[in-house]
Amino acid sequence: MKKVLLSSMVLAVGLTLQAQTGCTDLFISEYVEGSSHNKALEIYNPTANPINLSNYRLVRYSNGSAVGVDSFPLTGTLASHDVWVITNGQATPDAQNAYCDSALMALADQLGPAPYSNGTAVMFMNGDDALALIRISPYARLDIFGKIGEDPGTAWTDVFPYTDAQGAWITSNHTLQRKPTVTQGVTVNPTAFNVMAEWDSLPNNTWTGLGTHTCDCSTIGIQENAEAANVSVYPNPATDVVNVNSTEAISVIEVYNTLGELVYSQNYTSASQTHNTQINLNNMPGGMYMVQVLTANGQAQVSRITLR
Repeated sequence: MKKVLLSSMVLAVGLTLQAQTGCTDLFISEYVEGSSHNKALEIYNPTANPINLSNYRLVRYSNGSAVGVDSFPLTGTLASHDVWVITNGQATPDAQNAYCDSALMALADQLGPAPYSNGTAVMFMNGDDALALIRISPYARLDIFGKIGEDPGTAWTDVFPYTDAQGAWITSNHTLQRKPTVTQGVTVNPTAFNVMAEWDSLPNNTWTGLGTHTCDCSTIGIQENAEAANVSVYPNPATDVVNVNSTEAISVIEVYNTLGELVYSQNYTSASQTHNTQINLNNMPGGMYMVQVLTANGQAQVSRITLR
């Protein structure tokens, strides 16, 4: 959850998500398959609301398996138009003297289990493993990377039928970033996995873009010309009292913990709506929280704060 690319979004009147293709649930926005155990995945939230990640998991289909051999649950809360980075968690050399670079691990919001263990080894994927992002309830396969049930050899390539018999190996020793025009995941197992149709390829061990994602979902149009609210939430980090200032009248302030649980809510009636207020969080344990400010004209902004 390294950087929010869009600071405010319209949640009520004028939002046209339903009229668009995609932008309705999580998908994989970056894939890192580097040297040693330098592996990472980035998940993007294209919606206008924070999402509780405990309802999602990653599944690995290893070496052409038609069924998932490894499963990894996600945790935390992912803000609107933000990303969640998961990296391999092998911090020290294993029996093969392989490990994940500390610089890559520092970019993580969540670390995969380490050492390698059958059943939880999603983040030990190689370039020939298919991956899927699953919503647990209601069940849905939201995104597929690769082709489930196909072993391409070393990697999928850029020449049909995209197995390693011909073409450049793309899914091995590369970083792949989802194209900005992609607004939803692949929900049906492809007949052939054409990597370059939806992904841009970067050199091996390139991590400079990990933690942010540009997507057309962040430029969703509205039917009315309401200006976006400019909301400030400070200080950050905070100890107890947090100031909230908005250019638009504040309607509701909600605070969520990293499990996606609502831990604070304050409504401001039409008679007492304000542009400037304070919320007292002195009874909450230290850690990271999401502060969602809804304004009277139907806009919202989610800010991340840390309590000491």
